This record gives sequence, C-alpha cells and structure tokens, in this order.
Amino acid sequence: MEIVRRVNSMKEVSRQVRAKGRKLGFVATMGSLHHGHLSLIRWVHEVSDVVVVSIFVNPTQFESGSDLEHYPRDLSRDVDLCVAEEVDYVFAPTADEIYPPGGTTIVEVQGISDTLEGASRPGHFRGVSTVVLKLFEIVAPTVAAFGRKDAQQAAVIRRMVRDLMLDVEVAVLPTMRDDDGLALSSRNARLSEEDRRSALAIPRALEAARDLANSGQKSAARVLGAAREVLEAEPGLELDYLELVDGDSFEPVTEVAGERTLVVGARVGSVRLLDNVILAG
Repeated sequence: MEIVRRVNSMKEVSRQVRAKGRKLGFVATMGSLHHGHLSLIRWVHEVSDVVVVSIFVNPTQFESGSDLEHYPRDLSRDVDLCVAEEVDYVFAPTADEIYPPGGTTIVEVQGISDTLEGASRPGHFRGVSTVVLKLFEIVAPTVAAFGRKDAQQAAVIRRMVRDLMLDVEVAVLPTMRDDDGLALSSRNARLSEEDRRSALAIPRALEAARDLANSGQKSAARVLGAAREVLEAEPGLELDYLELVDGDSFEPVTEVAGERTLVVGARVGSVRLLDNVILAG
C-alpha cells in the first residue's frame, strides 16, 4: 500500500490506473476509521480493481473551531487498518494541498442543503460538496461509496453528481451499527458511558417509528410522534430535528407512501449524532 500526500501525485496515480482500463473505487473519510468505513472499503473491493481511501479532516464543514479541534485523529491507526483491508492507496493530503492559499471557489447544492442538518449547521453542506468535488477531481474514481447514516449528505452528493454530470457512480450503503444498536460514527468515541446510554434513545425511537409504519400506519404525524415520545423521554438527549422526508429531495412528507426516510439530529453532551431509517408504505 502507498500513502499519497500530494494532489499532483494522486492525479498521476489515477491517470495510470485509468490508462490501463482498470476500475478505481473510492472511499472518502475524515479518518478515525471504524467498521462502517471498513464495510465501505470491502464493498468497493468487490466492484473495483484499485481501491483508494482518502483521510482528510475537512475544516470547511465544521460549525466551530472547537469541534474541528476535538475531532479524533489517528493516522497511524487508520493506515494500519487500510493495510489490513488491502487498500491500494491512502490519499492523506494537508489542508493547504486541498485549499491552496487564495482559493475563492465553492460548490453549493441549493435547496437540499438548506434544511435540517443544513439549517442547523449553516455552511456545512457547502463544505461537504466543495471538498467532495475536489476529491472526485483529484482521485477520478469510477465508483465511490458512502454510508447511509449521513443520509442528507449522501443526497447532496448524489444531486451534485447528477447536476454537474460527473463521471462517477455514487453508491450509498446501509448504516453499520454496534451491538447495542447505535449507528457507528467516529464521534462515538467522545461519548461517556452515561452519554452513550442516552444516545441509545435514538435507535429505539427509529425502531418505534418503523414498527408503527410496518403495522400499516401511514400518517407522518403519528409515526413521528412515536419516535418523538421516545426521544423526549431521555433527559440526556437534546433533540435538534426529527422529520419524515422524501429520500431524494429531503422535502417533508405527510404520509408513509413508497420509500420515505425518517431522519434525526440530536446532541448528547457535546457530541452531535445523526441517524435515520427508511420506512416503506
């Protein structure tokens, strides 16, 4: 496995891979790898000839300097995990490589970026879409895999790819969970034992909503009410938003009809947690 630090070097690797007619698979990460990331890497292995994993803590998508400062980082451990997964290249650039001094261009996917997580964290999805477009340009993957836990982020990226007619297939794979049901996230490492117990209200709430929808309930208000009841009963959890949306546009819906996505954003202590479940009606 090779660690690539420079943008030009990564571009040259990609050019050589594509010149040989080989498929390049890509997983974009901010490091602190967990089994969710590893599941993406394993899937990409199945559909690609060469696998690239980026490890870059993107400063433009954080809502505060404190959040960026406390984001977990352990490049040595992440590289060891990539070696074990037989990753071909780890792209680990510095911030100056991705954002050269004097740069003024940004990418913004309007509409879908403005609600829910976008409303709670102004500028967050602008940072996400900008860095992902840069990474797609640098790595030039055939296919890129993202996790469904960050459902709105995945929808933003898919819309950007479609609107800009980018030559990459975006795959969104199921959320991986710990044995207790909590969605895997790099931020989970910052949860105390007490905080983690509070956080488990999130998967319980999603399960309550899914059970009600599976019983035939179509009303979004009642399905949301079942989830909200669980979340509001947990004093250690601060709910930011809870909404039933169309999974493509992220517009709110009034009933469970076809596939809908129930999304939740919440804080437990100082840790922001996201989760979702797909409901079928």
